[in-house]
Amino acid sequence: MNKISQHARKGFTLVEIMIVVVIIGLLAAMAIPAFNKVRQTATEKTILNDLRQLSAAADQYFLENGGVAEVPVATLKSEYVKTLNTSRSGETWPTTVKRADTEIVVKYGPEQTPVSVSR
Repeated sequence: MNKISQHARKGFTLVEIMIVVVIIGLLAAMAIPAFNKVRQTATEKTILNDLRQLSAAADQYFLENGGVAEVPVATLKSEYVKTLNTSRSGETWPTTVKRADTEIVVKYGPEQTPVSVSR
């Protein structure tokens, strides 16, 4: 009888396994929203950096081409900015930058969250 009781105590009970699964589920439920927030913040910072580069390129273009009132973003991307990734999914970039614009706005994601930079 002693051998049977020692053999039966090896391993985990169903209740112990269920408790571990619940704990893992709770940890995942807390980690996923935090990960999504960090991801969204990183996307916003990347877009903001791209907008700052675009704004600086527009200012340089306007200095070089005196009386021009607006410039296509495609021209800025090809001639004035080394690397500018404006092709992430769900983003709406402006097609032109005008001299009188005080800010450039990009909307991204399914909610069309705006990110802007002042010029």
